[in-house]
Amino acid sequence: MENIAQVPGSAEIQTVLSRYPDAGEDQLIALLQDVQESCGYISRDAIVSIGRHVDLPAIKVYGVATFYNQFRFQPLGRIHIQLCRGTACHVKGSRTILERLEKHLGVPAGVTTADGLFSYEVLACIGACGLAPALTINGDLRAKVNPDSIGDLLNEYRAKLEGI
Repeated sequence: MENIAQVPGSAEIQTVLSRYPDAGEDQLIALLQDVQESCGYISRDAIVSIGRHVDLPAIKVYGVATFYNQFRFQPLGRIHIQLCRGTACHVKGSRTILERLEKHLGVPAGVTTADGLFSYEVLACIGACGLAPALTINGDLRAKVNPDSIGDLLNEYRAKLEGI
């Protein structure tokens, strides 16, 4: 394993841990949330560091983190999509949108593309039921999304990022 001082994000991890000087197992979720907030995700080194800090095996920390779907284990893409799969969006075709995202990006939900450009996740509801099917891209709401437009939508955001 790398020296923790050389791991990207290790300074942020240590800063979070310093805010919990006498942390125990009862503060594990708060620690995980704060590390994710600071680093953008929970790295393997974060799991190990948190485990040492609260005197728990890393596997137990990882088990708790994987139990809750709020935690990510890799960085988000520069373009992050959140797809609603709530009832209204489901009825209006969000399953097909999900399939198209996977096809166009070549990765399943919850995984970032190899180039770090795109990531997407499925949410139970984004509160835009009257606009179904809906998704957000970097926080921008897209309403009444047509599954056939997913490729164009991805290209639009790719072009914005590249300044084309």
